[in-house]
Amino acid sequence: MYDSQLHNTISNRLRNLDIDFGDTDNMFYTRFVANATAIQFLYNEIYQHHPAGEQLFDALIDTIAKAYTQRPATLKERDEEKEKKGNWYLSNEITGMSLYVDRFCGGLKQLTGKLDYFKKLGVNFLHLMPVMESPEGESDGGYAVSDFRKVDKRFGTLEELKKLQQQMSTQNMYLMLDIVLNHTSHKHEWAVKAAKGEKKYQDYFYMYNDRDMPDQYDRTMPDIFPESAPGNFTYVNECNQWVMTVFHHYQWDLNYTNPQVFIEMLDTIFFFANLGVDVLRIDAPAFIWKQLGTTCQNLPQAHTILRLIKQCVQVAAPGMALLGEAIVAPKEIMKYFGTGLYVAKECDFAYNATHMALQWDALATGDTRVMLAAQHEILQKPFGTSWITYTRCHDDIGLGYDDYMIEYAGYNAYEHRKFLQEYYSGVHPMSTAIGALFSVNPKTQDARISGSLASMCGLERAISNNDEGAVESSIKKILLMQAHSFFIGGIPMIFYGDEVGYTNDYSYLNDAGKSYDNRWMHRPVIDWAKNARADEEGTIEHKVFSGTQKLIALRRQMEVVSDYKNLTWLQPHNIHVAGYLRTYNEKKLYCLYNFSGKEAFLTWFAFKQHGKITARLYDHWKEQYYTVGFDHEYFILEPYGFYLLEPVE
Repeated sequence: MYDSQLHNTISNRLRNLDIDFGDTDNMFYTRFVANATAIQFLYNEIYQHHPAGEQLFDALIDTIAKAYTQRPATLKERDEEKEKKGNWYLSNEITGMSLYVDRFCGGLKQLTGKLDYFKKLGVNFLHLMPVMESPEGESDGGYAVSDFRKVDKRFGTLEELKKLQQQMSTQNMYLMLDIVLNHTSHKHEWAVKAAKGEKKYQDYFYMYNDRDMPDQYDRTMPDIFPESAPGNFTYVNECNQWVMTVFHHYQWDLNYTNPQVFIEMLDTIFFFANLGVDVLRIDAPAFIWKQLGTTCQNLPQAHTILRLIKQCVQVAAPGMALLGEAIVAPKEIMKYFGTGLYVAKECDFAYNATHMALQWDALATGDTRVMLAAQHEILQKPFGTSWITYTRCHDDIGLGYDDYMIEYAGYNAYEHRKFLQEYYSGVHPMSTAIGALFSVNPKTQDARISGSLASMCGLERAISNNDEGAVESSIKKILLMQAHSFFIGGIPMIFYGDEVGYTNDYSYLNDAGKSYDNRWMHRPVIDWAKNARADEEGTIEHKVFSGTQKLIALRRQMEVVSDYKNLTWLQPHNIHVAGYLRTYNEKKLYCLYNFSGKEAFLTWFAFKQHGKITARLYDHWKEQYYTVGFDHEYFILEPYGFYLLEPVE
């Protein structure tokens, strides 16, 4: 709805900032006017009753305008190129890798020299784990940020980060960085000033003089890290107050009921945008709004804030997409793409964490029924948004799917989760995996799982036992898992080291700043002599690298696997086999995966339930043809085998 008063307010403030309403800045001005009503509505939904709400709305307009005026010309050009493509991030041509800069190669300067490595593999999208300043020993892997605008000296300098981005841009690569909206480090300037008693900055956090309010919050707020960081508040001796610290005692939660906090953090978002970030990963968005009497997770106001951020970014830096790192149940994940009038207008990306966990469920059991029971919810993702798909990441594996999905497959939910924990921690007699339980809840026995892709697929145990057959089987599992996430829709994100089969790295046990957190076992320090073995035929590294390389190359050739909401699951004619059909512009691709260690048989009728099929299918993975049989005949899948089958005349 057009609002002339709001239009005039924006126009007047933009004139004060020397914005040219003609050719130079016309598209920006048009975007601003088009989005202004939504921006004002969302802002007022949160802040209209705040004493400084009206005054700070003018500051919000200025913040958006300033971000645009400071945006480099090269990035404005890239914005235009992306807008011409539409939803550029839905493309099948993008494949990512997530990595810790220091553990991967030492620093940002060295990372620039590794771009040829990514090009060789086929990766053209890098997610750098947090590189901004955080206190050593109290960094939470970089998620306790003490300065959002300064690169930590452990990784290099801001100038080196800019040079890396520029070099990546010339090679048509994309960059993703993290921003932590929920909290700062207790060493951040705002927290330091708050601890010293400055009221302005104490209002940036949730700070209380006694335990009355903290106790009320604690009645309904769960512990995120019950083993290492129980409770949600920390006493600050310096100012004799209690501060909300949902994650660790050194991470102070920001108070978004204060509009000044929102504007400060929006300005920080624009700082990242103007560095040339293509996708901004918003860490833990589920926690950014707190309300007494709730779990303080996934509240409606958190979604309002994310929508407001999206609208503001769309005006000043439309080429930057937003990823909401919400590792929650499927129904809750869908809300981060937007609902109601804001469908596909909140976060552009979310992690398909549910499906990641379901893959591990299927691999342990050889049974795909739990996986299939969850898909009706995952398929609700709206067109124009996308997933980050993955088998492993820096974090643990949470079994966050609903009990009814497990019960649908005929299992007892409690016993099933217990089996998976025992299987992947390596204590179950059937297990080939070596992992560890993370964040065990002593009351419920709920736990998450740590371990590298290779170790969880049995490679570590196979090498230890000098079992060549088991080594080959584990490599097949690794490629099965990667293929399943590569072709299901979204941007595949490889976790560094997985492309050459790194097993668990136990060196973290010798580091006091990491030894309490077993997730570091799957965050390896890269040995480049090991990676060089990817060039030596017959080595484990070569088999995993070349297989991953081929998967990336195949995906890049097939527009049918772009994320155009074009996925249909095949009916489960065999509980060991997961199959889905990708369709686009008359093209079809049947993707089949056998999660069993034995041959699996799939009736040819399964292919015919989705329209007419040709007499032959070509498997892009094995590079061979198959003749379609009669309904009473079977397509045979080898143990842990997968097939990318395209109908051919």
